[in-house]
Amino acid sequence: MGARIFLIDDALMLSRPDLQLTGRTLLGHSPAKGQQLDDHYFGTIPARAMSFMQDLEQECMLLGIPVKTRHNEVAPNQFEVAPIFEEANLAVDHNSLLMDVMQKVSRRHKFKVLFHEKPFSGINGSGKHNNWSLSSDKGINLLSPGKTPMKNLQFLTFFINTIKAVFTYEELLRSSIASASNEYRLGANEAPPAIISVFIGKQLSAVLDELENVTKGKLSPQEKTDLKLNIIGKIPEILLDNTDRNRTSPFAFTGNKFEFRAVGSSANCAIPMTILNTIVAKQLKEFKIEVDALIDEKGLKKDEAVFNILREYIKDSKEIRFEGDSYGEAWEKEAKKRGLSNNKATPEALKVKVSNKTISLFEEMEVMSKIELEARYEIDLESYSKKVQIEGRVLGDIARNQVVPTAIIYQNTLLENTKNLKEIFGDEYKNIAKEQIELIMIISNHITQINGLVIKMEAEIIKINKLLGLKLAEHFCNKVKPFFVDIRYHCDQLETLVDDNLWPLTKYRELLFTK
Repeated sequence: MGARIFLIDDALMLSRPDLQLTGRTLLGHSPAKGQQLDDHYFGTIPARAMSFMQDLEQECMLLGIPVKTRHNEVAPNQFEVAPIFEEANLAVDHNSLLMDVMQKVSRRHKFKVLFHEKPFSGINGSGKHNNWSLSSDKGINLLSPGKTPMKNLQFLTFFINTIKAVFTYEELLRSSIASASNEYRLGANEAPPAIISVFIGKQLSAVLDELENVTKGKLSPQEKTDLKLNIIGKIPEILLDNTDRNRTSPFAFTGNKFEFRAVGSSANCAIPMTILNTIVAKQLKEFKIEVDALIDEKGLKKDEAVFNILREYIKDSKEIRFEGDSYGEAWEKEAKKRGLSNNKATPEALKVKVSNKTISLFEEMEVMSKIELEARYEIDLESYSKKVQIEGRVLGDIARNQVVPTAIIYQNTLLENTKNLKEIFGDEYKNIAKEQIELIMIISNHITQINGLVIKMEAEIIKINKLLGLKLAEHFCNKVKPFFVDIRYHCDQLETLVDDNLWPLTKYRELLFTK
């Protein structure tokens, strides 16, 4: 469970009230140079950032957090640190502790760490790749292929059951990564979409396709030999897909583990890991019941019973497997045909946490009670509403108190210039000051649009006094958030027009390229 972050100079941070109060830039025009050259991703770690990371690693060592890697990420000023693979409870604790240590160490280096999933528009966001596998009480990785057919049968059993669990509870798994901040990242071109799918690669897809056609019921000696030697026995010990498609998948198999790639960078990993562990435990429980039934009622041998159940699971869960580009519009249409959920909005995604299916699951597995689930759901909704409310208020303040007054100051400069030209050149000034006049009109239009949109947005925010819970969250999502895009557009346009010396906010080119 690594941590992907942005490092921002803390002095520059002070000029951005949006970053200070919301963790992301609510305004900001994209710089001429961003991440398109990949020069940050493939470059060396800048000296100042390296000093921070080395200091961080020493602090982590003192706390017993085994940090393994450090490297640049795609976006400018974006970096990643990854601890060594550990038991889930310990890994979750270490991940949370790592985030706290990062904030403390960054102060010594005059940095501010941004954990927000999408702090900069048009720039790659940040997430956590939760590497997840199952092991026996002796430490044997149950999701690792082996050298023998029996070892591979064990691998396939847990591998296929995990896929079946994700298929059965894909909507619940989606809810585990739902938040106000992750909502900005999911579906962007650097993050998985809100549609949960499983990527397993060509080799394993071919194996499952062959297993799907295994004879139902008892197997002849020849069929059993063929199955063990030509299908199961040929699974390689190392399974690493060499395509880039797994990077677009929310849940990808990467050799001897699954990676849940949709978790947000600011998230506590305990929530998605609890849900993933619960649904897989439930699925394995159901698997044993079904296998035992075939052995007792049909008289099948253990391996035959396992083959039969796994074959049905492969057929049942086939719709969740996807090897293509998860970003494309074609996949949204295909996923809808397959019956997969596509809950893009957080309030919509959170509903499943208190569905009868979810409550029954957690109570049966003795993980959480109905009251506990409802309490967490209420907190999630309240957190979402408050965060969007804060963003709306901050955006309105910046737009009216900083952007518009600055634009007016620059507009007055243009008006004074036009007036002076008229005094000197008389009627000819209309041709000489043509560009200035046009610019004055453009600025006036953006100012009018910003004021009008902010007034409408504030009117929608006022309506919240009558709303609670889900209705409140949906109101912020559907009625307030849409204003953010339009207000930002007009403010960002003014940023490109107004004198650079007057603009009150530190720009992207300054925030993102601190050396």
